[in-house]
Amino acid sequence: MSGTSGSRRPRAVEELRCRVLTIPTDQHEADGTLEWASTTMVVVEARSGDTVGLGWTYGPSACAQVVADQLRPVVVNADPMAVPGTWSAMVRATRNATRPGLVGYAISAVDVALWDLKARLLGVSLADLFGAVRPEAPVYGSGGFTSYDDARTVEQLSGWALEQRIPRVKIKIGEDWGGRIDRDEHRIRLARRTVGEGTELFVDANGAYTAKQAVRLMRAVADADVRWFEEPVSSDHLAGLAEVRSMVDADVAAGEYGTDLFYFARMCAAGAVDCLQVDVTRAGGYTAWFRAAAVAEAHGLQVSGHCAPHLHAPAAVATQNFRHQEWFHDHVRIESMLLHGTLDPSGGAVRPDRSRPGHGLVLDQDAAARFDAATAASTR
Repeated sequence: MSGTSGSRRPRAVEELRCRVLTIPTDQHEADGTLEWASTTMVVVEARSGDTVGLGWTYGPSACAQVVADQLRPVVVNADPMAVPGTWSAMVRATRNATRPGLVGYAISAVDVALWDLKARLLGVSLADLFGAVRPEAPVYGSGGFTSYDDARTVEQLSGWALEQRIPRVKIKIGEDWGGRIDRDEHRIRLARRTVGEGTELFVDANGAYTAKQAVRLMRAVADADVRWFEEPVSSDHLAGLAEVRSMVDADVAAGEYGTDLFYFARMCAAGAVDCLQVDVTRAGGYTAWFRAAAVAEAHGLQVSGHCAPHLHAPAAVATQNFRHQEWFHDHVRIESMLLHGTLDPSGGAVRPDRSRPGHGLVLDQDAAARFDAATAASTR
């Protein structure tokens, strides 16, 4: 992928390509409410002249069909400098398909590709195009799946806290929809013993508990000093989140499933969270990320990036009320396998490479070909 310069810069998006990659996990994984053995990555490339912008989302393969059938007609021939206008056109074009869910994911992937394309055409990094407010983005190690045995949990946590010196780590809890509280307590204490007192400990229940269950658990493990309690109850249960938030010391977080601004506004207005999670691969890309961050800031809240760590980095350093980025095991592994230009979290933060145009990432076509799904779509 290359940038162009001079007065003959292309002024239209000429092609939109999409492909579906299915990547097996390195071992069976589960959280409190779901289990999986592979991850699907829907990759979008937007071309103008010889320059290509890259975006992606982690979502159903059907996202590719949305890109091909509903988004391509409004993106091809659009001005690559006018990304917010194209974003609005995509939202309008998908009205009857409804934006929540895979439509929002598809819009996100295209929006990211368009911003990357714009930055590459201008020959600047996305961090500089957005306007950086800090040089780096703090991260937290995330994984600790409920399907892990103690040995694997200790190995992963030690890798983050002791080897990479990441001062924040997160494990999954809520096993079997909150039916294994005894094991949840054991794993929280195991995590604390592993990382020591100087590392912040986060937990994520993925909506597995009732509100009172969540409160009782935090009281039972008060000695473990949990600082972040993600989705103690369903993120759709705003009153439940607010109830837990009012009764525990840990910061309550949610928002990863948000695909429109009103979702984030409702969550903030309900007093449901201490920190709002936003995912650029779900919320509507970079265009929506900054709008969601503004909503959070208007409520006195910070934002945290959910998953897809390498895509969040340039937006994170350009967001005033940013707290930290999830360094999620699955996505870190996939992005390291498939992309050139990945970042190093050693010391607890990542620093976007501002010497490279766009987000600085390039898809390894040979590596990606190993995981191409039969349903991959290509549009012209």
